[in-house]
Amino acid sequence: MSTAPQASIDPQGLGRCLAALRPTLLRLAQLQLRNHAWAEDAVSETVLAVLQGAQRFNRTSQLKTWIVGILKHKVLDQLRQHMREPTAPAAADDDENELEHLLFKQDGHFRELPDEWTDPCAELQREQFFSVLEACLEYLPNKQGRVFLMREWLQLDSSAICREPGIAPTNLWVMLHRARLRLRECLQIRWFTPHAR
Repeated sequence: MSTAPQASIDPQGLGRCLAALRPTLLRLAQLQLRNHAWAEDAVSETVLAVLQGAQRFNRTSQLKTWIVGILKHKVLDQLRQHMREPTAPAAADDDENELEHLLFKQDGHFRELPDEWTDPCAELQREQFFSVLEACLEYLPNKQGRVFLMREWLQLDSSAICREPGIAPTNLWVMLHRARLRLRECLQIRWFTPHAR
């Protein structure tokens, strides 16, 4: 079975694409790593890998998707590299119980039903939504944000996530639950409430 030869990537076009994507790549890396130097290293390694592997890009996906996929692996490499380094303990989240008390009744139901959101598929297509989501992610407490992104963006399994920050599986589920609540509340205020935009 023979395949048609792939057209090579224009080096100047690739350079422009990487330059345009760099701020997004850096933001994604910083959201996960929470360390500017590590994020810079991950992005630099991504750019180098893209330049060295450009001839292997087979155009089965978009160029941006391919580059973000490489970044994902470089972020994982940074996490593995720094996994054994001691980190400062995160401040305790004293307001977590207060947040849950404000949102839920004792029987577990919402105190106030959330506003009905518009068509989620259409909203997700909007670039502004992702900007708001990124801003909301940055406001998550350090450890919560890391485990949420490890689960949802890096798609690591629970045992790998628990090992990195040294938390128990039950604590992981509580942290993920609280991160989702905070993101939901932030998005409700900053995106889905009509007067907020």
